[in-house]
Amino acid sequence: MAVCTLMMAAPQAASAKGRTFWQCAPYAREISGVNIHGNAWTWWNQAAGRYQRGEAPKVGSVMSFQRTSKMPLGHVAMVSQIVSDREVLLTHANWSRAGGIERNVRAVDVSAAGDWSEVKVWFAPVGGLGTSVYPVNGFIYSGGAPRDFDEDDFKPSLDLDMSDVIADAKNEMPDAG
Repeated sequence: MAVCTLMMAAPQAASAKGRTFWQCAPYAREISGVNIHGNAWTWWNQAAGRYQRGEAPKVGSVMSFQRTSKMPLGHVAMVSQIVSDREVLLTHANWSRAGGIERNVRAVDVSAAGDWSEVKVWFAPVGGLGTSVYPVNGFIYSGGAPRDFDEDDFKPSLDLDMSDVIADAKNEMPDAG
């Protein structure tokens, strides 16, 4: 029974060609404590009645991106730090590099009302905020502190050499425009 519990508690990621590949939703679930399953675009509605939701970022909360034509499955990312009332740092997976993890990357509220309904997010291949504006549902509050992991718990991260993907980034990544 203890072995089963340990296996269930371990972070879950797919492996392809010897590399660990993370989707945003399982990674956000592991690090935030928000226990929602399914595609990222379903998280906001699934959270209703289970978790508090709101427009203000809090450390450990999950930013829920709306699905768009560029992101038909949506996206979720954990807020790892509040920088200002219009800027946070996110920790998330499967954004700049397919299956990769990014820690403490910049996200800026670009909404006219300052209500976090639209954001721009750091995009590694361009070395800055991406050109796209993404609609956001809001934030899902876990009610607890984010899980603390060792650096080696999740591989690969963007600390790895990205030279193999930068050349193809404009054709494959959401901010290619």
